[in-house]
Amino acid sequence: MPTLFQPFPALRIQRSRSLLVALLAMLAAACAQAQGFDWNALSELARTRAQAPYSANSDKLPADLAALDYDQMRFIRFREDQTTWRTQSLPFEAQFFHLGLYQTQAVRIHEITPEGVKDLPFRRGLFEYGRNVVDPTRWGDLGFAGFRLLHPLNEPTKKDELVAFLGASYFRALGAGQQYGLSARGLAIDTVGGSGEEFPRFTEFWLERPAADAKEITVYALLESPRSTGAYRFVLRPGTQTVMTVHARVYLRPGTSPVNTLGLAPLTSMFLFGENQPSATDFRPEVHDSDGLMMVTGDGEWLWRPLQNPRQLVVSSFAMKQLRGFGLMQRDRSFANYEDVEARYERRPSAWVQPLGDWGAGRVELVQLPTPDETHDNIVAYWVPATLPAPGEPFEYAYELAWQGDTPQRPPSAWVTQSRRGYGYTRLSVSEQALQPQYVLDFAGPALEALPPGAPVRAVVSADANGRVLEALAYPNPATRTWRVTLRVERINPGRPVELRAFLQHQNDTLSETWTQLLLPE
Repeated sequence: MPTLFQPFPALRIQRSRSLLVALLAMLAAACAQAQGFDWNALSELARTRAQAPYSANSDKLPADLAALDYDQMRFIRFREDQTTWRTQSLPFEAQFFHLGLYQTQAVRIHEITPEGVKDLPFRRGLFEYGRNVVDPTRWGDLGFAGFRLLHPLNEPTKKDELVAFLGASYFRALGAGQQYGLSARGLAIDTVGGSGEEFPRFTEFWLERPAADAKEITVYALLESPRSTGAYRFVLRPGTQTVMTVHARVYLRPGTSPVNTLGLAPLTSMFLFGENQPSATDFRPEVHDSDGLMMVTGDGEWLWRPLQNPRQLVVSSFAMKQLRGFGLMQRDRSFANYEDVEARYERRPSAWVQPLGDWGAGRVELVQLPTPDETHDNIVAYWVPATLPAPGEPFEYAYELAWQGDTPQRPPSAWVTQSRRGYGYTRLSVSEQALQPQYVLDFAGPALEALPPGAPVRAVVSADANGRVLEALAYPNPATRTWRVTLRVERINPGRPVELRAFLQHQNDTLSETWTQLLLPE
């Protein structure tokens, strides 16, 4: 058991309140370490840290490590024989990421054991350095960039990567048969609506040692930024879809500038082009980690917004009194949708957020940025509560985050399977087509399959004040046994966007989710 004051140098008594609060935060961390660790101890640590001014970790690396470029960093590999929990033959294992290049701020990692909390420090023997000329023995306890957890996800005798926490508050996970795509974050602050985005980061992790027959694993994390702190608990249950139960208790720091946009359960993804916005030069039909934002309101309305790669920043808000779920989805699951033998976009997961408890009124916000290629994330979605917590007061919420593959979350009735824009043969000129764009939508689902032959189905289409619906037709598609909607709209002011909505109706019954499209200015 560590001595309580061991981490601290001798300090003179000062009257500085900020120094006193900082000392209390350090004492709280030491007490948690000495007396055991649980959710309440982490929450108290986050609360105490929130009372002190933010102090960023140093990002200065040892000179020989800082000099390594991208190719040289690839020679640094974690040694398999140093994998945490491997010698105990436990169902989960942990490996660590090395600092360097883009990852310059260290995180501290601990293990929660039946005997207490144990530090997992950096050691030279954890890594192989290949041909790099470096001297890790001079670095001391450097810390880590992050970590990953392994589990026999696809084969019972082989442990695969299950989840990775790396950089700021980013993390991403996998279900069986999936490949990494979109990411999640702990918290988003002023992604839009402020003077610049603030990126909170997980600065410390506690990994709970799993039992020999464990089906789930628990990770605790401390989040910090100039205007926030937070206690986080992640319970991961791997499977065909890996589900994470996330419990968060967030504090806004008193005495700092106000937060304008507090984004809960943020998701980050990439959309370069797709069926609704095809490329004229790429051989691949689609390139994206996600193709749409799906939402369901407290009233039970399902919404689908196809993603776009805009020419400039586009922000869309979907206000509602209550949220039942939202997610960035990868609905297209066929290799033929992408034709990419390396990236395998059809294996990228969808991420579905389901609140646990009532999050109250607020809005889902979708941020779409222009991107020139597939190496840059350009899509962000998160929930913004209508009321922000008072500085220093706990703001607590929980949700399930499901990483889904070939059977993603869908509405119970019917959903959009593809959304295309353009004309076939037409007498309209190119400029007329731009002023009167046409969309072709396909819908599928049990509500449509249950219709009797010849049942009248109507396309209910509407536009905002900047658009005029010219045509809206619904008819069966015998080739795919689905229903197709063709709609044509006229722009009133070509320099402004047009908001479109469409769904299928039979008599007075709604048959499908609502397709909602933002027609961007020309």
